[in-house]
Amino acid sequence: MAYYWYIIIIIVAALAFFMIRRYRMFMSGVDTPDSEKLLRFTDKNFSHQIKNGIVLIDFWAEWCQPCKIQGPIVSQLAEDNTDKNVKIGKLNVEKSPKAAQKLGIKNIPTIIIFKSGKEAKRMIGLKNKKVLEKAILELK
Repeated sequence: MAYYWYIIIIIVAALAFFMIRRYRMFMSGVDTPDSEKLLRFTDKNFSHQIKNGIVLIDFWAEWCQPCKIQGPIVSQLAEDNTDKNVKIGKLNVEKSPKAAQKLGIKNIPTIIIFKSGKEAKRMIGLKNKKVLEKAILELK
């Protein structure tokens, strides 16, 4: 009977270890400054900025904890981007509510990729860098 308790304790410890590891991985970039290559979208410049090429926009808010985790991932993606036809940026839904409302943003973080001014892909929730890179490559 004690044998089963040892197995249960080992399983719980392993799950706790992996959960803590994953949490640390996501939280490692929180509070890092944004890349200078990261564009800032607003209600005023939104329509003009998405007209040409591929544009990835992270819709976020300051109070949103998952957004604080997603932000550094998008920032790193912008920093690593070398393609002139791909723009990467963020739009604060509290400071620019018209653009978010027009697109029907109900959950954040939401990432929308536009191609030639039209919405090509929408992703809701946290996405890692590889998922975002793959989504951009699929649209090229």
